[in-house]
Amino acid sequence: MIEYINAISGTPTGHNVAIGLALMAAFLHALFGALQKGRHDPWLSRAVIDASYGVIAAPFALFVVPWPEPHMWPIFAVVVVIHIGYKLAQAASYTRGAYTVVYPVVRGTGPLFTVLGAGLLFAEHFTPGQWAGVALLVGGIWGLALYNLRTLTVGRETMVSALALAVLTGGFVAAYTTVDAYGIRATANPFTFLAWFFFLDGWFMPLLTLRRWGHIPKVEFAPLLKRGVTGAIVAYFSFGAVMMATRIDRVGEAAVLRETSTVFAALIGWLVLGEKVGPRRTGLMALIALGAVVVEFAGNR
Repeated sequence: MIEYINAISGTPTGHNVAIGLALMAAFLHALFGALQKGRHDPWLSRAVIDASYGVIAAPFALFVVPWPEPHMWPIFAVVVVIHIGYKLAQAASYTRGAYTVVYPVVRGTGPLFTVLGAGLLFAEHFTPGQWAGVALLVGGIWGLALYNLRTLTVGRETMVSALALAVLTGGFVAAYTTVDAYGIRATANPFTFLAWFFFLDGWFMPLLTLRRWGHIPKVEFAPLLKRGVTGAIVAYFSFGAVMMATRIDRVGEAAVLRETSTVFAALIGWLVLGEKVGPRRTGLMALIALGAVVVEFAGNR
């Protein structure tokens, strides 16, 4: 597997594989966000998901994949700190705002800064056509957020703080996407990075939320645990897919394509969470998808 990944990296075949991985990550990331925003406390939902993927990853990190090289430990330290900031900001924003309002702002803020970061860290550069695609995608995402802000009647008293936290969360998304891409490229075996990331990342939120567990009814423990295990499996494939895409191909393009998750999020909000999706929001979602298509086809290939 490692030989195949290395062989296709930077090739047309690798580019096509990376597209598929980024789009898969987009759908799964939207599903992951919905799992955290469901009927349970978002802090506890995130905690049980993290604990689940930390426990599952432990034997793979300790006994299956090669141990990280010495130079990887400082990278892991930075990665974990950034992800902690992301989780705190995300949970706080979900506590204050509706899923279909908060999620688009988070995802709309991330790709622009990620593309800029990829230019600085990996010397990746977008064509004018690709920047136009980024503008379409980000404009559609922010338009969706503004439309939600104008029309939503529930939770408006906390809307400003929710949006501010969502912008902050988007900044963390850009930071972790760029730094994680650096990390998975810095180790010989990408599965070493993935296994150790989940193992190290899985313990902060469970420890932070210990006191909250005493406030939920006992009948909720089993559904919450089920949500945690489901979320862990989704996280493995979502995070693993986009990280592998950034190892195989360009970081910026993978990050932009992943933000089509906003379209999937709106559909999940409508079909699963019962949140309304009208013609204007449908049009904005189409604009997001169009932006992703433009980014892909306007590249110098």
